[in-house]
Amino acid sequence: DTLLTDPAIKAVSFVGSVPVGQYIYETGTRNMKRVQSFAGAKNHMVIMPDADKQQVINALVGASVGAAGQRCMAISVAVFVGAAQEWIPELKEAMAKVRPGAWNDSGASYGPVISAKAKDRIESLIATGEAQGAKLLLDGRGCTVDGLPEGNWVGPTLFSEVTPDMDIYNEEIFGPVLSCVNVDSLGDAIELINASPYGNGTSIFTSHGGAARRFQHEIDVGQVGVNIPIPVPLPFFSFTGWKGSFYGDQHAYGKQAVRFYTETKTVTSRWFSSEATSSEANFSIQLR
Repeated sequence: DTLLTDPAIKAVSFVGSVPVGQYIYETGTRNMKRVQSFAGAKNHMVIMPDADKQQVINALVGASVGAAGQRCMAISVAVFVGAAQEWIPELKEAMAKVRPGAWNDSGASYGPVISAKAKDRIESLIATGEAQGAKLLLDGRGCTVDGLPEGNWVGPTLFSEVTPDMDIYNEEIFGPVLSCVNVDSLGDAIELINASPYGNGTSIFTSHGGAARRFQHEIDVGQVGVNIPIPVPLPFFSFTGWKGSFYGDQHAYGKQAVRFYTETKTVTSRWFSSEATSSEANFSIQLR
């Protein structure tokens, strides 16, 4: 707690889980510190029936499995609108071709998860998802890599028929696990995402400008992608998570980051010539 209580420390920036993020924000601000606390995420990607199918599949595979799913902007929920759910079998085929491996394995798409504890937690959530009624299309448990038997490997995992009451839908798994949810309309998709306690990132894949416009205006999420699966902003914009994904006032990147790490100093000065004279005091605020 020294970082959060020592008067010599003026500001704290944190990235991690929701409980720790909340504690750091509450403790730091109580001790008069500036805090930016980036917490959990459950990022949804909406797939409209008019989207480019191959682009959708490529985006879902890369954004869910890349980095073993261990990134705060990973896509962990695919929301298929209407007939788009017919693409799930092809998504399964594409994910099945992906495998983990060592850094020097050119055929590997991602590495191990961070620890044995993380692996156990991911596999436990996979088991829970299956027990709660989700359909397990690809099971990444028991994954092995030749020559590296002690690696914390988890294979690509795909669920369909996931519902919002399931643990795999609500918890941030932080692994290569993708949950597929089916809805009837774009309005249903927006309502589903807005009900989430998180608001880090989301995206929509569509060829219809009207759908994209409605989505970006009605969605309660800080970072929105249109036909981009992981909408991390360019550095001159800010990383703007909302709701339970961020606690604080100034975000990372861009102008907000500069403001977070600096203090504003305003200097007002006036210089007099040797000939300057003043016959009386000035009782108003004037700079001349």
